[in-house]
Amino acid sequence: MAIGRTVRDTETDPFYDMLFNMLIAFVLCFVVALIAFNPQARKAGDVPAKAEFMITIAWPDGNPNDIDAWVLDPAGKLLWFRQRDAGMLHLDRDDRGAKNNTVLVDGRIIESTVRQEIVTLRGIVPGEYIVNAHYYESNDQQPVDVSVTVIKVNPQAEIVFTGTQQLPSPGDERTLVRFSLDDIGRVSDLNTRPRAIVQRAGL
Repeated sequence: MAIGRTVRDTETDPFYDMLFNMLIAFVLCFVVALIAFNPQARKAGDVPAKAEFMITIAWPDGNPNDIDAWVLDPAGKLLWFRQRDAGMLHLDRDDRGAKNNTVLVDGRIIESTVRQEIVTLRGIVPGEYIVNAHYYESNDQQPVDVSVTVIKVNPQAEIVFTGTQQLPSPGDERTLVRFSLDDIGRVSDLNTRPRAIVQRAGL
């Protein structure tokens, strides 16, 4: 009897064989899936580019005042908060200072102190671009320092221009930067020569 029990204890159960084979198949599929991933697309810091250029207009964190980004493209199309798509230009968000930077979640107010508007250029249109800032409305009647950053996104991120100007009072407009693009997106003629464009919208 002892011999019979020993023989039975060493026999392999077909059910466990099937489970083991399924496990091997699952691991094999997982390894193949990992190999199929493109490692170049997963490098740290890579962000899929959806634009050719990015223009950021920012003012001090927590500032209560409303500053607006205005951009005039080579075709004469004007981007502003009431025209958030103009040609190849797109305004990501109309930041109104203290007015639209809070959300209510479960009865608790969550606030963002970041003050910025981001404009993306999604295709290359040759010619001159004019980037202005407009002091739309004030809650404290104080001057506001406004900065601009122009970044060429493709084929890799490259800062083209940074600068800061002060808007003394509501209604003021400043040309933060002007630049020209050729057919393949090369930048030239960077300058800050003033040109009013807000009046084109009748404000």
